[in-house]
Amino acid sequence: MISWWRRGWQAIEQRARALRADSLALFFALADPRLPRLARWLVWGIVAYALSPIDLIPDFIPVIGFLDELILLPLAIAFAIRLIPASVMADARARASAQPQRVKLIAGALLIGLVWLGLVGLIGWYWLD
Repeated sequence: MISWWRRGWQAIEQRARALRADSLALFFALADPRLPRLARWLVWGIVAYALSPIDLIPDFIPVIGFLDELILLPLAIAFAIRLIPASVMADARARASAQPQRVKLIAGALLIGLVWLGLVGLIGWYWLD
């Protein structure tokens, strides 16, 4: 009975790792001029939604508050990957896998830090004005 549970959980973990790797590949795909316009808009929308403090379902609602992050974002990422030509996605995945893990962590931390610094600056500017 436990083995089917363990296999299911391992499949979910494997898919989550693939989506995480593909999210970095999407970032590199944005720089490719071969990327179709619709896919480019969708990827920018996904990035904006993921980094935005505004959610479709507010996070303070117990359990269902995180459904958009658990369901909507992975579905949107998977849909965006299907819109991107295979050659563009293969090149983006190669660039993403060539990046050292430490560089990825530092870049992510800097991006999040800059977003928070910008928000604090906007709030400070609003309150001082």
